[in-house]
Amino acid sequence: MTEAQKDFVQKRESIIIKGNVAAAYAAKSARVQVISAYPITPQTTVVEKLSEFVDNGLMPGTEYIKMESEHSVFAAVIGASTAGTRTFTATSGQGIFYAHEMIHWAAGARLPIVVAIASRGPAPPWNIWADFTDVISQRDTGWMSCFCAEHQEIYDEILMSYKVCEDQDILLPKFVSYGGFILSHTSKPVILEDQDLVDKFLPPLPSEEGWPHIWIDPKRPMMFGNLIMPSSFYYEFRLKIHDANIRAKEKIKNVAKEFEKIFGRNYGNGLIQEYKMDNADVGVIIYGDLALQMEQAVDDLRDEGYKVGMVKLRHFRPFPTEDIIEVAKKVKVFGVIDRATAFGCQTGGPISCEVKAALHETKGTAKILPIINGLGGREVSLEQQKNQLIKLVKYNETGEFPKDMIHGTLWDGLLEVE
Repeated sequence: MTEAQKDFVQKRESIIIKGNVAAAYAAKSARVQVISAYPITPQTTVVEKLSEFVDNGLMPGTEYIKMESEHSVFAAVIGASTAGTRTFTATSGQGIFYAHEMIHWAAGARLPIVVAIASRGPAPPWNIWADFTDVISQRDTGWMSCFCAEHQEIYDEILMSYKVCEDQDILLPKFVSYGGFILSHTSKPVILEDQDLVDKFLPPLPSEEGWPHIWIDPKRPMMFGNLIMPSSFYYEFRLKIHDANIRAKEKIKNVAKEFEKIFGRNYGNGLIQEYKMDNADVGVIIYGDLALQMEQAVDDLRDEGYKVGMVKLRHFRPFPTEDIIEVAKKVKVFGVIDRATAFGCQTGGPISCEVKAALHETKGTAKILPIINGLGGREVSLEQQKNQLIKLVKYNETGEFPKDMIHGTLWDGLLEVE
């Protein structure tokens, strides 16, 4: 640690900030060494806030690089991480799509990069509001990815992500996503943690020797991205990325436990977070900011005598298959609520497809009712969520799907259009 970094000070305090600013403060607390930046709505204020920190001397030793595109943004953090630094950036929507080539590269090189995603609807038509199709579209790149439901969780999850990503048994990049404008531009209290405590929680910054598997050192020459013949190790490299994702499940759980012990905030087992599931007859699996409102819907219907519950899905990759199977044994019916699309698949929603695959041929698990709502930032009211739960109760009682389903999925809240 340099002398300048020793002067880095953050005492524990609670401040009212926007979700994007919470992401920036998390990167600051994590002592990131290299930030690359390009503006795209609704992410822009993440990197703007970080530029303020750097320019005002609040992130001593941090290099801030302005790039000309999202593709270059990811190329920059890939180069910086390859050299052995803790890196950070943020993007959303079309920016993720533009960077797709580099996103594959980061995972293939096993670089522990953390990226904040203020998720938005894909174009066309142009849309800049909450919709998780952008980050979910990167499902098969090898990146880990998770969803945040509130401002504090954005700050906390970025810190936890560095601890997971930089673990020598994992060494994978990760997306930390949250709803555009719904969380990115609204303000709520966030606890910023004492810097000394964050330093003890996180692994030490990489030394000049770099990561244990990749480095730039003329005394230890290494080839980067070289051609691998079919008879060589390309196949095995792919398996190692998959293995690391699977191993990450236990690491995520352990980090969530350690985080709660140190900082006092609980996020379930890290992969999922249950809410009033133990004596429920029906429940929902939901993710992102709508999970917070769904808790209120569950409480209201509990007061009316309905045995309903909720599971907040925190991680999409690695997918918590074993945990989903166990919670699906607690209820008779599960509604799986997507704020994203998977065109042409069996349900139309990506998470409901994953859940159905996880439960396939597993006896004693819940029936699944796929639901899609809130695409492109469309408002989902508390009453609408309560009605969704009531439909699940009726499905459990009668065995009949709601009549307004389309191709096996309830597209809830559609407008009447020609």
